[in-house]
Amino acid sequence: MFHDTNPLPPELSAIAQRLLHRPADCQKYDFGRVLIIGGSRSMAGAPALAGMAALRGGAGVVEVGVPQSVAVTVAGFDPALIVHGLPEADGGCFDGSAHAGLSALVQRADVVVCGPGMGRSPALLDLVLALWRDFPRTLLLDADGLNALADLPEDYLKNPAGPRILTPHAGEMHRLHAGIPNMGPEFDASIEVFARSRHAVLVLKGHRSRITDGTRHDLNLSGGPGLATAGTGDVLSGLIGAVAAQGIAAYDAARFGVWLHGVAGELACEALTAPGMTAGDVLDALPMAWKALDA
Repeated sequence: MFHDTNPLPPELSAIAQRLLHRPADCQKYDFGRVLIIGGSRSMAGAPALAGMAALRGGAGVVEVGVPQSVAVTVAGFDPALIVHGLPEADGGCFDGSAHAGLSALVQRADVVVCGPGMGRSPALLDLVLALWRDFPRTLLLDADGLNALADLPEDYLKNPAGPRILTPHAGEMHRLHAGIPNMGPEFDASIEVFARSRHAVLVLKGHRSRITDGTRHDLNLSGGPGLATAGTGDVLSGLIGAVAAQGIAAYDAARFGVWLHGVAGELACEALTAPGMTAGDVLDALPMAWKALDA
């Protein structure tokens, strides 16, 4: 079982206990507001998965900003999501005129998760740059948010306004930093330099995901081959966002979120097999992963 082979790292135990044991007189606003920005006409499921994972990760309020044509679809995934439909371009991605509405949503968010299913367009470069430079709280970039980041000059990214978390898989990492070696000591040193130069926490997803902020470096031991399916990265993004929204520092939120996501993946795989499971099964296994922490 996962709790025998992949126990919670001791330094994360205090975080687990803090998140699990809530005061009797708490209310939803005590646990943070997460804003998911993403979606496009062909990828409505990605922001929905991220939003539902943020709810399962313990965030008090989860809002989702998506192009208008997919707002009803995204809202239909879970009635607890607060979904905002915003102006879109002909291709089904956000239009530049969506920035004003997104800016209003961003102002009240504790954490912004930007990128799942968002697609690519010049208008999105401006959105990602504005968030990177100006949002004073935690910003997590994934998927198309990372693609937009890769298209921005490095000099634009040196002084983020707040904590930043990047969650690329190997292909996205090579797009972000084309000169990165394949593996070994030079690989680890290279991703640390990348994270340090951007003042960001980097989660490099894969077998034994790596987490670094440029000075610290951790290797996650939970997870397995069942997570190699579409949408599990969206679940991870929402989960990390929820942990950060509850007052956990970016590096620890990334480490804890990656570990808990891996445990949920192991539970889903144990019940359903690796080829038989989907990202939705990882999402559904999150409550049991939390429950195992409280055993």
